[in-house]
Amino acid sequence: MASLPAVRQGVAPQDTMEKYQTLQELSPGALGVNVVVEEMKTKVKHVIKQVQCIDHHHASQALDELMPLLQLRHPHISVYEELFQMWDNEVSSTFLCLVMEYSPESFQDVIEAKRKEKAVVDAQWLQTMLVQVLDALEYLHHLDILHRNLKPSNIILVGQNQCKLQDLSCHALMTHRAKWNVRAEEDPCKKSWMAPEALDFSFSQKSDIWSLGCILLDLASCSFLNGVEAMYLRKSLRQQPGGLRALLETVAEREVPLADTFSLLLPAMLQINPSDRITIKDVIRITFGKASLKSPSIALSLHGLGIPEEITTVLLEGNMASILEVMQTFSSHPEVQLRAMKKLISMPEDQLGLPWPSELVAVVVAAMEQHQRLLEVQLCACTLLLRVLGQALVRDTDTKVSWDASFSSVLLSVMQSHPDSTRLIVKVYNLLTMVSDHEPASELLQQAGLCELILQHLTSFCQDREVCLGGLGLLWALLVDAVIMNRDPLKKLPAMVVQVLDTHPVDVDVAEAGCAVLWLLSLLGCIREEELEKVVVLLLRSIRLGQGRVQLVNNAYRGLASLAKASELAAFRVVVLQEGSSGLSLLQETYQLYRDDPEVAENLCMLLTHLASYKDILPELEYSGIGALAQDIQDRFPSSLELVSYAKKVLLSLETAAQPGPGARELPGAACGLSGDRPALP
Repeated sequence: MASLPAVRQGVAPQDTMEKYQTLQELSPGALGVNVVVEEMKTKVKHVIKQVQCIDHHHASQALDELMPLLQLRHPHISVYEELFQMWDNEVSSTFLCLVMEYSPESFQDVIEAKRKEKAVVDAQWLQTMLVQVLDALEYLHHLDILHRNLKPSNIILVGQNQCKLQDLSCHALMTHRAKWNVRAEEDPCKKSWMAPEALDFSFSQKSDIWSLGCILLDLASCSFLNGVEAMYLRKSLRQQPGGLRALLETVAEREVPLADTFSLLLPAMLQINPSDRITIKDVIRITFGKASLKSPSIALSLHGLGIPEEITTVLLEGNMASILEVMQTFSSHPEVQLRAMKKLISMPEDQLGLPWPSELVAVVVAAMEQHQRLLEVQLCACTLLLRVLGQALVRDTDTKVSWDASFSSVLLSVMQSHPDSTRLIVKVYNLLTMVSDHEPASELLQQAGLCELILQHLTSFCQDREVCLGGLGLLWALLVDAVIMNRDPLKKLPAMVVQVLDTHPVDVDVAEAGCAVLWLLSLLGCIREEELEKVVVLLLRSIRLGQGRVQLVNNAYRGLASLAKASELAAFRVVVLQEGSSGLSLLQETYQLYRDDPEVAENLCMLLTHLASYKDILPELEYSGIGALAQDIQDRFPSSLELVSYAKKVLLSLETAAQPGPGARELPGAACGLSGDRPALP
């Protein structure tokens, strides 16, 4: 056989089948032949499934489907270690080779041993294995990944009390009808764990549930049914589900361990119609006897036997130090983590070790990392961290968050694990905003792609006000006074901020946050020429909407000044008529409202200075009474050198423009009266 290129990164074509020594050929399965091999260099044993494909295209299609499986990370899933194609000259065919972890034992070996002994499976072992299998299958289904080939021989034992799902398949391999029928005739037992619809090549999460039900059926009946009887029972249930009732009665009569659980699970799992079958979460709920899938104890069952609630209550009666000790002692139990964090949330602030209890933060962040897939844990942890830091800042405005890279890394990771939870996204945004004032944190968050992630969220949840506010606030915190590592992602932000402002046209809070970000983006040169007019229009609209918000007003005029300085087009957009008035009349209204505020006056004067630098705009400034405004600013703030300097520049430009000279041009708007009657400056 000649090997085609391997898909494992860093593996050369010559290092595929040639690096293995064949030790044993196992019984053929429904898809192909399994071969036990030993890697000659490392002496490590593997199993290689050799699947004959129709042609190279078929093999490549299967490879494309299987590649994502290489990224799976779960303690109870054995992922493929390598995938490669191989040409067999003898049969002139392409084979797809799937390299898997080797284990001498599987559930099938346990079941067959118990059949020979006519003995029941140990209850404690069964419960432990069931927890692990359910955890692994829930993980796959959570990612919308199907196993498609679930049977006892594909659940390997890698220790006395540990198992792993193995040999996940894909659509391309499981729908090769001709080869499928040949394999089924060779060994019909291999298909008896498959759901009725799977025989017609229709696979879903519910077909995995049927297969798991058949495995549980074998575990429940192995003490009184032999292999052939069990096979015929599995097959008969596809047409005559009534046979299950008699078996469950026998299971109960013989006092098989977990008989009550089997009697509840199996009828619900082995429904002929897939839509009538329960889901993996239902299996968990029934197995562990909890009434609601929202209960954190459901997640607890996936990680081991639970701590009784009464004992948990006693353990959490102490102070903060003792509660943290409980969290560390029972770190693998998410329901203990939840109850402990809720207790801390309700604890008086004088008991929380403020201003910044670093030990509490470390324990909570560790819980977030360990139980990353459990949304309720993440929400509760973020709520606790926000409460602690919020109270710390109230006590001491100079408080700085004790930051390290792992803190931000965990926050980013949990947000990416729950991309549809807007509640979690907003909470993480708020926490990241608090840590981003640390320069190293800001730089690392930029490098980790946080700006791109915020862009995705704003795109997906543009209608969600809280996500927009949180995202814009975090962008501000990341960009202000920060060292910008890469400007390319920032160039996509102006269009998104414009979309957010257009989506929330009368929301003054969103307008205030958007103006702040647009100002920073303008300073960074990230607003493209074709975006200038729209950005200017939105900044002016925001000022009209929120004239009473001094921060909004300041940031909007700073943004306008920055854009007018960089582009004459932006400057013209400021002075032309819009919604019945020009930006100049709006500027005068703002000055009347904040005429005693030097910061607002400075930002207004800075904008006027940049507008006055364009000769064609000067007539419009004069006609609008800007000279009187500039003179009033100069007289009102004589001690502010910056303000006086700006005002003098505006007045000088206007004075120079008033002097006739050759080639002087008049702004068309002034000649035609586009701006209407100008209000006189009081």
